[in-house]
Amino acid sequence: MTTVSKSSVSFAPATVANVGAGFDVLGFALYQPGDHVVARFNNTGKVAVKAITGDGGKLPLDAHLNTASVAVMKFLYHLRSDQGIDLEVHKKMPLGSGLGSSAASAVAAVVAANDLLGNPLEKSALLPFALEGERVACGAAHADNAAPSLLGGFVLIRSYEPLDIVPLSTPNELYAVVIHPHIEIRTKDARDILKKTIPLKQAIVQWGNIAGLVAGLLKSDYDLIGRSLSDVIVEPVRSILIPGFDAVKRSAIEAGALGCSISGSGPSVFALTKSLSTSEKVADAMQTEFLAHHIDSDRFISAVNRDGATILSEHHYQ
Repeated sequence: MTTVSKSSVSFAPATVANVGAGFDVLGFALYQPGDHVVARFNNTGKVAVKAITGDGGKLPLDAHLNTASVAVMKFLYHLRSDQGIDLEVHKKMPLGSGLGSSAASAVAAVVAANDLLGNPLEKSALLPFALEGERVACGAAHADNAAPSLLGGFVLIRSYEPLDIVPLSTPNELYAVVIHPHIEIRTKDARDILKKTIPLKQAIVQWGNIAGLVAGLLKSDYDLIGRSLSDVIVEPVRSILIPGFDAVKRSAIEAGALGCSISGSGPSVFALTKSLSTSEKVADAMQTEFLAHHIDSDRFISAVNRDGATILSEHHYQ
């Protein structure tokens, strides 16, 4: 075991998952918000969560229950390493927001641990361990948050068995507006209300929209992206949990958004735009509509983050 006093500090960004019709198979990374994790060697031979900030005391310090530590334990087991690692998790994003909070913590932790050990694995090879952290957090190892948080950009999960991740090119002028209303929706609850079977007619519409969105991204066809940002299966069910959703979506489109839908399991709502100036107008309109329903909100405006998770210097982090 290594007992040298060394630390690694990582950042993993928030993500928008599903992206309209792409339930569990599409996601993209934002520049902000995100989580920071500090990893340090210890001489106990165990992984420990020493501190969590920004969570209001809601997240477990038990290493077997925390998404960050579980990801690191799976990573060390894969390496057949008995090295002990202490983790500090600094939450810089709201919990239960639909922005991939648990995925960001798991990704940041395993990236920091990999750096601490001298990067024995390529970045892309860390995804399975982050997914195990996700499984602990929400009961399902879905990759549409973890993959873009780790790798950056727009990501298609073509298959889960075997895991097949396809990075997608993104138009340079594409921006995302994310509005986080101050309500909380548990991912498990948002999944439990979904229908277990769907009519073939709806499925055909959904497949067409997924394919259209991917084609629009690859061709930088903004009109096609907008036409394809339609979810006829999941959004109609989950939107019931978000007060004023229909009005917020309508306000985004009227303000110039290409399209608008629910980010992940909600309650955050995202819109895609073709410019930064349009994004500001769209964000204003969406927040105004939430206020009309007596709901405060936070706003995030970001180009698509092509970097994903990164290692920071401690000086930069401080």
